[in-house]
Amino acid sequence: MDFKLGDILTGEVIDFTHEGNGVIKIDNFTFFTSEGLVGDRVKFRIDKLKKNYGNGTVTEIIQPSKDRVDLDFELTESKGGIPLIQYAYEKQLEWKKEKVRKDLEKIAGIRQVEIKDTLGMDFPYKYRNHVQIPVGEKDGKIVIGFYKANSNEIIDMEKTILIPDIGNRVIQIIRQWMEDFNIRPYNRRSRKGFLRHIGLRINKDDEIMVILVTGNKNIPRIRELIERLKGANVVSLYENINKLNSSVTYGRQYKKLYGKDTLIDYIGHYKFNISPNSFFQVNRTQTDKLYSKAIEYLDLKKDDIVYDLYCGIGTISLFVAERAKRVYGIEIVKEAIEDARKNAELNDIHNAEFIVGKTEEVFPKMTREGIKANKLVLDPPRKGCEREALEAIVDLGPERVVYVSCNPSTMARDVKYLVEKGYRVVEVQPVDMFPHTVHVECVVEIQKV
Repeated sequence: MDFKLGDILTGEVIDFTHEGNGVIKIDNFTFFTSEGLVGDRVKFRIDKLKKNYGNGTVTEIIQPSKDRVDLDFELTESKGGIPLIQYAYEKQLEWKKEKVRKDLEKIAGIRQVEIKDTLGMDFPYKYRNHVQIPVGEKDGKIVIGFYKANSNEIIDMEKTILIPDIGNRVIQIIRQWMEDFNIRPYNRRSRKGFLRHIGLRINKDDEIMVILVTGNKNIPRIRELIERLKGANVVSLYENINKLNSSVTYGRQYKKLYGKDTLIDYIGHYKFNISPNSFFQVNRTQTDKLYSKAIEYLDLKKDDIVYDLYCGIGTISLFVAERAKRVYGIEIVKEAIEDARKNAELNDIHNAEFIVGKTEEVFPKMTREGIKANKLVLDPPRKGCEREALEAIVDLGPERVVYVSCNPSTMARDVKYLVEKGYRVVEVQPVDMFPHTVHVECVVEIQKV
């Protein structure tokens, strides 16, 4: 069958892409479409054609999926960041488990392993403790909201279901301040205006750190904004200056405008100092489940020595330190290591040591110098582990390795290497860290054969 741009085709959505788009097969040719859910029979318009695939926009849902649900609340925000919001939650959890299974099977060749049911949330809304919201202008009006799926168009919103109510109140205050004092959004072409994004960090007590991402310094009428924010539980206000003409949200330079240097938040009973640029898991409820499972898989004893690779601000390290003899955390971000040391002190933990540097360089060097460990946990970024780090794990030969992953595909690639070098996968636990998206975290228990 010959396809042409603009053609209207009919098909059924059979899967999701890693971005949450629908997958439709017609005559063994694959189309990726926005808006469709698995089980929907739709009409779609072809917008782009490549040799092996095409992109399309759903124009009509002919027959809704049996797993498509009506929302019992009004949704004013773009579905771009929550593409599965109308897909039954239990089906989301099933799909995520299947995603992990497929990646392990196709990429790592691992079939005989127990993959547990995805750990979901009782209330899968208002779960994000960190969010960055784009700010723009359309027809002379300020727009604050998330991007439309597969585009750079900001969809103006009244509120978002992703954050606690107090966060939405802060967004309304900032919007009103911009309108009252004619504070214009930053225009990347003209390089005029100020606000690019609003960053919010919200702790378990609904205290908020606000980060105003600007394209130019010296925001006007900032004192007026501070006075308004004080009544909305804002304990810290930063300006982040980002003059880059790119999609990167935060620039490197932070300037405190008001309040405390850091925000205190909790995972389980551990306290953490959160700086404006700290990496901290965005869903504390699910992170507690994730880390508890990692500790279970490590099967810690009082004489264990543990490496925590890609340790960030020391979140997993503190969970480990309470149960082990010693833990060594390694992380490339200098500020994160400084936070990790403060967090150990904050929690009265004295058997954790944190080292700054590239994991693939620092970790092999430490093991060569004789700093051994019998267990290891790693939580790498989405790109997974560098080969040098994996080789050093094999050379060290820990009896247990626990891999915490935010990307099942790169996890499967890395696990394949370990399995080929004398390890076996015992169990995998997916965790739903980002409800209504296609993202899934998982914890993998790996033992030396």
